[in-house]
Amino acid sequence: MKGVVFNLLEEVVRRSHGEDTWDALLDQAGLAGSYTSLGSYPDEDMSKLVLAASRTLAMAPADVLRWFGRGAMPILVQRYPNFFSAHTSTRPFILSVNDIIHPEVRKLYPGAEVPDFDFDTPEDGVLVIGYRSQRRLCALAEGFVTGTADYFGEQVLIQQPRCMLHGEERCALVCTFSAAA
Repeated sequence: MKGVVFNLLEEVVRRSHGEDTWDALLDQAGLAGSYTSLGSYPDEDMSKLVLAASRTLAMAPADVLRWFGRGAMPILVQRYPNFFSAHTSTRPFILSVNDIIHPEVRKLYPGAEVPDFDFDTPEDGVLVIGYRSQRRLCALAEGFVTGTADYFGEQVLIQQPRCMLHGEERCALVCTFSAAA
């Protein structure tokens, strides 16, 4: 996993819970914590950090990933405003991930292994996101979707009728968008 993901997690933890919490997570996970954005690190390091955060923050590991994804979006908006400025709502932004964002990620972070997404739009206001990744971090993807909706001033309800963690070939995130209340 690319170091930039670890850097994002560190920033989200520090912003929400302080530097001491980040240091405690590293200690609990038995990790040094010096991640460079372009470096590549074992996926297991992220798993250890998520489990440490789960214990420390009293959240299920999947909830930690959702929280992390949602909290990372404002940082990503700040760092990469051009990815967001071309869109006025969540749905078209998400539909651009495979064609615009992931190719740019691969340019910025050589060797990055990004998830594979496919999309279906069965009805107005609904987007079904198919998610495939060897990392099986569908909860992180959910967090990114929620964080994107926050950015665009929308609400999103996400249901997941299929999940790789339950033996499916791919996850299905059924996203229903509405204006923020």
